[in-house]
Parts: sequence; C-alpha cells; structure tokens
Amino acid sequence: MSDDSGLWLLAAGPAAATGLYWALYRYYRNTDKSHAFERETLVEAKPVTGDERRVATNNGTQERRIRGDNVGEYRKRVARTR
Repeated sequence: MSDDSGLWLLAAGPAAATGLYWALYRYYRNTDKSHAFERETLVEAKPVTGDERRVATNNGTQERRIRGDNVGEYRKRVARTR
C-alpha cells in the first residue's frame, strides 16, 4: 500500500472549509438576489410645500426634565412577558 493514500484526507480539510465559507457567504449575502435600489427604483421628487407658521418649540435646554417622562414608573416602562 502506498504512503500517499491519506494525502487526499489532508487536502479535503481546506477544500471543505473553503466550500463551507463560500456557501455561508452566498447564503447570508444573497448577492445574486439583492435589490439594487438606486438602479431599479424610480423616485419622483415633488416640490416642497408648506408654510412659515410656527407650531411649537421643543427645546429641552430650559427644563431639567421632559414633561410626561416615565423614569420613576418602572412597572409601566418594562412589561413582563408571560
């Protein structure tokens, strides 16, 4: 029997690792199935509409707390799943 009979087993390891890497890469990346948004999607821009009426201010630098926060109400913030 020849001493080279187990050489194919040593070559099978790197070949299998390369094949597994490529299969996982193709499975998770889906490069052949991905949607090219920039090329395949038509976006029609319309003119901006609006007015100069001021609705409200949201300036948190004047008040130390946000009105209506629930920091102290732990039971309301975290709901238990059953």
